[in-house]
Amino acid sequence: MKHQIFALCAMALCSAALPAQNVQRLTATKANEYALVYSLPSTALSVTLEAEVTEKKPGEFFKYAKRYLNLDNPVTAESHSARLLSATIGTRGIPNEDERYTVQFKSGAPTFILLSPDGIPLAVNTEETSKQRAQELPVSKDALPTPLETPAARQVVSQEMMQSQSTAKRAELAAQAIFAIRQTRSELVSGQAETMPPDGKSLQLMLDNLEAQEQALMAMFMGTTSTRTDVATYTIVPEKEMKNYVVARVSPLDGLVGADDLSGAPVTLNVSVISNGELPTNDKGEEIPFPKNGFAYRIPGEARVSVSYDGETFADDTEQIAQFGVVYGLSPATIGDKKAPQYVILDPATGAVVKTGAMR
Repeated sequence: MKHQIFALCAMALCSAALPAQNVQRLTATKANEYALVYSLPSTALSVTLEAEVTEKKPGEFFKYAKRYLNLDNPVTAESHSARLLSATIGTRGIPNEDERYTVQFKSGAPTFILLSPDGIPLAVNTEETSKQRAQELPVSKDALPTPLETPAARQVVSQEMMQSQSTAKRAELAAQAIFAIRQTRSELVSGQAETMPPDGKSLQLMLDNLEAQEQALMAMFMGTTSTRTDVATYTIVPEKEMKNYVVARVSPLDGLVGADDLSGAPVTLNVSVISNGELPTNDKGEEIPFPKNGFAYRIPGEARVSVSYDGETFADDTEQIAQFGVVYGLSPATIGDKKAPQYVILDPATGAVVKTGAMR
C-alpha cells in the first residue's frame, strides 16, 4: 500500500490551534481538497531511573573514637557507593516519518481531525481524546549538609583546639566538649541549670543548638555520610526484541551515567514480544483488504518490558507497541458520512483505535 503525502502548506491553511489541549484541529475543506495528512506513531519506551549515591568521609579524629568516646566503627577512609532505587516504564508516541498518510473525504462532510503538536492523530470528529495514565515519577534530591557543614561546626572549635599542634590533644578537647554539652543539656531538661531560658520556645532553641554542636563534634570522630538521589529518563524505540540492552549505568562517583560510561554498573532493558498485531479476517479466515483510501490506524502488538540491575528486576510491565503491529484502516465513507458521521478516538502512543461511535 502506497502512502500518499499532500503538501503541508495546504493543511496549514485550515488548521486552528487549541491552546488548552495543545493540539491542532484540521478540517477537511475545499482548500485542502478535503484531504487530511497525519503521521502514525512509533511507540517509544520512557525508562525513568532513580539512583542513590552515598559518599562517606572520615572525621579528623577517627583514630581516637575508641580511646576518648569508646565508639566502634568510625569511617576510616573516604568511599563512594551507588545503587538503583527504582525504575519506571512508560510509553509515548513519536512521529514515524515512514508512516505518513492522507485520507480523502467527500466534499460537504463536516470532518475534522485532532493532531498532537508533532502530527500524531488523537481523534476524528470529536474533541475528546484518550486519557493517558498518569505516572508518579521520583524527583532528584540533593544531599543535605553534613554536621561538619553547618554553622554549629564552627561554633564548637575552641581557640585552644585551633592553637594545639597535636591531633591527640585536639581530639581530647573535642571529647571534653561533647561531655560538657551533654551535661548542659541534662541540666536544662531537668530545670537545674544556673540560668534557665525564659520560655519553652527559647529552651527548645537552646536544645536544638546543643544537639547540632554535639553532632558536629561527633562527626569529627565518626565521620560523615551524605546521600543524594539522581533521577533521569531515557527514551528507547524498540524496532525488535531486545535482550540485556544497556539503558544507562550507575556510577559510585557520578550516579546515573550514559550507557558507554564503563565507570558504572549497567541497567538493562529486555523487550520480548508476547503477540504481534494481526489484520482482521473474514468468516473464511482471509485477511480483509485495506479499505480504499481508508483512514490508517495501528493494530499494535504486545510486549513484555522489564528493567534489571545487579541481578534484580526493578520493573516488569506489559505494553502495547506499535512497531510489533500492523496498519489497517477505517472507511472514509463511514467517518465522513454526511448524515451519520462516526467519531474515532486514538491512542497517541500506538496509533490504535480506542473508541469509535456515532456523532451526536
